[in-house]
Amino acid sequence: MMGGRRIAPLLALVLIACLAFQLHASDPLFYESFDESFEGRWIVSNKDDYQGIWKHSKSEGHEDYGLLVSDKARKYAIVKELDEPVKLKDGTIVLQFETRLQNGLECGGAYIKYLRPQDAGWVPKEFDNESPYSIMFGPDKCGSTNKVHFILNHKNPKTGKFVEHHLKYPPSVPSDKLTHVYTAILKPNNELQILIDGEEKKKANFLSADDFEPALIPPETIPDPDDKKPEDWDERAKIPDPDAVKPEDWDEDAPMEIEDEDAVKPEGWLDDEPEDIDDPEATKPEDWDDDEDGEWEAPKIDNPKCEEAPGCGEWKRPTKRNPAYKGKWYAPMIDNPSYKGIWKPQQIPNPDYFELDKPDFEPIAAIGIEIWTMQDGILFDNILIASDEKKAESYRDEKWKPKYTSEKEKQKADDAASGSDGLSSFQKKVFDVLYKVANIPFLEAYKIKIIDVLEKGEKQPNLTIGILVSIVVVFLTIIFKILFGGKRAVAPANPPSETKTVDAPESSEGKEETEKEEKEDGAAARPRRPRRET
Repeated sequence: MMGGRRIAPLLALVLIACLAFQLHASDPLFYESFDESFEGRWIVSNKDDYQGIWKHSKSEGHEDYGLLVSDKARKYAIVKELDEPVKLKDGTIVLQFETRLQNGLECGGAYIKYLRPQDAGWVPKEFDNESPYSIMFGPDKCGSTNKVHFILNHKNPKTGKFVEHHLKYPPSVPSDKLTHVYTAILKPNNELQILIDGEEKKKANFLSADDFEPALIPPETIPDPDDKKPEDWDERAKIPDPDAVKPEDWDEDAPMEIEDEDAVKPEGWLDDEPEDIDDPEATKPEDWDDDEDGEWEAPKIDNPKCEEAPGCGEWKRPTKRNPAYKGKWYAPMIDNPSYKGIWKPQQIPNPDYFELDKPDFEPIAAIGIEIWTMQDGILFDNILIASDEKKAESYRDEKWKPKYTSEKEKQKADDAASGSDGLSSFQKKVFDVLYKVANIPFLEAYKIKIIDVLEKGEKQPNLTIGILVSIVVVFLTIIFKILFGGKRAVAPANPPSETKTVDAPESSEGKEETEKEEKEDGAAARPRRPRRET
C-alpha cells in the first residue's frame, strides 16, 4: 500500500513533464506577427541601393498590421536575426508567411530569404542580395516569370561550393489582391510540399533530378570533354541518289504559269475607256500656289462607265497553271550507306559525382526580405518557422483565414456592384494550369508570348474562351512546326542559290520594324501638299 502511494506522485510528475515537453515542442521556432512596430527588432539595410521605405501599416480593410512596401520602383532590404539558428536536418520544418499584393503585382518579388550563418564580421545593416541564404521562398512575377520560388542553396561536398537548386515547374502566383499564405514543408524523408492557402500546389523530392534544376546529386557520368568527332563520321541519314539522272523531258525553264489561249475577251469590254478619270466636281483650292505647290491636278475617281461594263482598258488574256511546269529537278533521296548516326562524345566517370542520402541543409540564422519591385502596397505578415505541420495549420486558421474570408466576401460584393464577376474559380484553375504549361521547357522560345496572352486574359476575364482558343492555336502552330518544320520531302544536300524557299512568318518585332522603315521612307518625301489635294 505504501509502495502504491509512492508511485502515484512519480507518475503524475512524468505526465506533467510529458505534457510540458509536448507544449514546448509545438511552440513555433520563430514567429513574427508585426502587431508591434518592427523598428529595433528588424534591421533595415543601409546599403545605397536600397532606398525603399518600410512601414508598419494596417492591411486594407483590417485592424491587422504588417510590414509594408510603401513606394514603387524601389529596392528594399530588411533582416531579422534569430535568437538561435534553426536546424533543418532533423525532423519536419515548416516555413510559412502571408503576403498581400494590395495594388497587384505586375513586376516584382514578394519572397523571403532564409539566411544561413554569415561570415565573421557581418552585421545586419550590410544585408543585400549577396548575403548568402539557405532557402529562398515566395512569389515572384515579372514578364515571363510567374512562379512561387523555392530555391535551395546547397553545398557540394566535393567542391565545397554552394549551388542554387531551383524547384522545377513551381506553382504560379495568385492573380488577385487578396491575402495569401505560402507554406513550404520540408520533411525528413526528403519530401517537399508547397501549399498556397493551405492547398497543396506542388510536391517534390529534394534528391530527384526531375524536381530540381540542377539536380542535387550530379550524374555519375558526363560527356568526355576531350572526345572529338572523327572527320569521316557521316551524320546524314539520307543523301541524293548519285545514280539518279534527270529525265530528258524535264524542262526546268518552263514557267509556272502561261497565258490561257482559250480565253476570249468579254463582250462589251471598253478598250478605249480608262479605269479612273479626273473628278469632274473637283475644283482647284483658292489658296493653291502653282509656284509653291506645283501644277494642280484634279483627284481621280473610278470611271462610272467601267462599273456597267465587264471591264475597261487594254484587255489581256488571264494566265493559268502551265501543265508542263515541273520546276527544278532534284535527285531523289536514298538511305545513306555511310550513315553512322548522330555523333555523341563518350561518357566518362564524373569527377564531381557524389552520393547523398539527405540534403545537407544549412541552418537558418536570420530571415531577410530583399526585393526589387515596381509595385507598392506589398504587405508581409505572420512569418512563421515551426517543426509541426499542425501548428502551421492552426496559424493559418486563426490568423489568415478570417482575413481572406472577409476580403473574398468584399470582392464578391464589389464585383456584383460593378457588374463584373471577375475571375471565377474555374477560370483561376484554367489560368493556373496554363501558367504551368507555359513553363514547359520545349515551349521556352514561345514563353513570353504565352505569358503575355495569359496576363491580358486575367485582366479581361470575359475573354477566357478566346484566350483558350488563342493558346490552342499557339500549341497547334508549335506542334506543326516541330512535326513538319517547313521541310520539303525531297531536297538536295546543297540546294542551289536560285532555289525558291518559303519564308518563315514575320515576327511582330520584324513587322513593327518594317512599318517603322516605311514610315521613315514616307517622311522623307517632299513636304508640300500633293498636287491632287482637294
